[in-house]
This record gives sequence, C-alpha cells and structure tokens, in this order.
Amino acid sequence: MKLKLGIPKGSLQDATVQLFARAGFNIYVSSRSYFPSVDDPEIDCMLIRAQEMARYVSDGVLDAGLTGQDWIAEHELGDGKTGVLTSVADLIYAKQSFGKVRWVLAAPEDSGVQSARDLEGKTIATELVRVTSQYFKKQNVTVNVEFSWGATEVKPPVLADAIVEATETGSTLRANRLRIVDTIMESNTQLIANKTALGDRWKKTKLENIALLLKAAIEAQGRVGLMLNVRKHDQPAVLALLPALQRPTISALSDAEWVAVNTIIEERTVRDLIPKLKAAGAQGIVEYPLNKIVL
Repeated sequence: MKLKLGIPKGSLQDATVQLFARAGFNIYVSSRSYFPSVDDPEIDCMLIRAQEMARYVSDGVLDAGLTGQDWIAEHELGDGKTGVLTSVADLIYAKQSFGKVRWVLAAPEDSGVQSARDLEGKTIATELVRVTSQYFKKQNVTVNVEFSWGATEVKPPVLADAIVEATETGSTLRANRLRIVDTIMESNTQLIANKTALGDRWKKTKLENIALLLKAAIEAQGRVGLMLNVRKHDQPAVLALLPALQRPTISALSDAEWVAVNTIIEERTVRDLIPKLKAAGAQGIVEYPLNKIVL
C-alpha cells in the first residue's frame, strides 16, 4: 500500500522539500517530471499547484497534500464540498520564513482609500477571488473582483483600483508604492487529507507519523542544544541564565562537585549567552544543531 501525497508546486515547493528533508524524508524533484521520487517506498509524490491541491485531495485523486488555509477556503467557497477535507497538521512555514502569510487589501500610496468602503464600485484584482468577494460582501461594499494571473502588484492604478495579495513582509507592496488598507485573512500551510484516506487505518497512521515529524522539524528551526559542565556552587547562577524549552536536564558527573547541564535555546541568543555562562562558571560548553524537537 502507498500514500498518494501532493507536494505544492510553485512558491512553496522549495520550502516544503527542505522541511521534509529536515523531517527525514528526502524528496528529489526533477524539472522534467511532476512525480518527484522520495526515499520512502510507502509514499508516492505528485507536484500540484497549491491553488488546486484542495480539489484533488477532496476528489480523492490524492490521499493528502500540503496547501494553505487560503486555498482551502477558496476551494470550499466554490464548487468544493465542505466537510470532505480534514487538517492533519497545522504547519507554520512559508516560502521566505517560518511564519504566517497575510492576504491584504492594498491601494496606491497616494490614493484616498482608507477602508473597504472607499472602494464602492471599484475594481479589485486578486488570485483569491472567492475569499475577496466574500470579504466585500460582509462589508456591504459592491466591487468588481477580477482574477489576476500574476504580477498583481503592478496593476493599480491603471488596471485596477486596489488589489488583494499575499504578503509575508510587505516589502514587495512598498516597492510598488502600495499601502496596506486591511488584512483579509491570515494563512499558513496545512497537511490535509480526505476522509476516505483517513478511514484507512494504515494511511491514517502513516499521515499521523509524517505530521509528527514535520511538526518536530518546525519546532527545531532556529533552536540549538547546549551542553555544559558547572560546579554545584555555581549551578544557581548558571541556571538563572538559561531560558529552557521545558527545564534544563541536570546530570551527575563522576566528580561529585560537578554536574552536567543540557538544554535547548534560541540560536539567536547563543552569541550573548555563552560569554555570560563562561563568566558564571560554566566549562566545557558545547553547542550542537537540532533536527527535530518532539513535544
């Protein structure tokens, strides 16, 4: 038996392949094929655009796949049946960072648009047509929502009055002299499966194991392990410096006057922390990388 798994093609592709590698699954993508190979004989992969992933998983063409909450919502607001898809794992990562993506309403910097109501009767360009239409409907604002095939940021003010676009940092919007008016939704990647696949005990267990490892890889991102030795009389001062994930592990050494301390910390704090630990009496300090943290 094999699990049919969809990998998002496009902006999320590289980040997804890298995440799977940290989780222990090596996916090999060829520019000539939509069927990547993976070093797990129980998985068959297929590259599918994130925008279409929910439809193919819902229809049973794929057992599971990775896509954003935005495209799941877009699918279910259209012809997609609700209640068919289940989120197996909430995975907060994006193409540039380990964070959420915002879909924002943006207008030219020099326009007078301050809210959605200022766009009554105007044209909005976006890839997220159904979600955008629902947003303006809730605002009781009548607009013309047009599908954009890409390069959406360049369309105002000539081809559209405003846009709804995904952003992580807002830098592309600012570069095109656009100002964020409102946030329509936040989105992050989901590992989704259809209920038929989850009804199969083997596939359900396989997906749960994949989800466990993917979440563990995300938890480890930006963190490192730290080991050190310290005399018992210096232990309180050293422990006071350590922001542990849970609590530091303290182990006895062969010399009764010393203990070993093992903990997990944010990598960005290491350069400031190690000199302080040394000054507080720590010795034999070792920093080591982490691949996974299972909570």
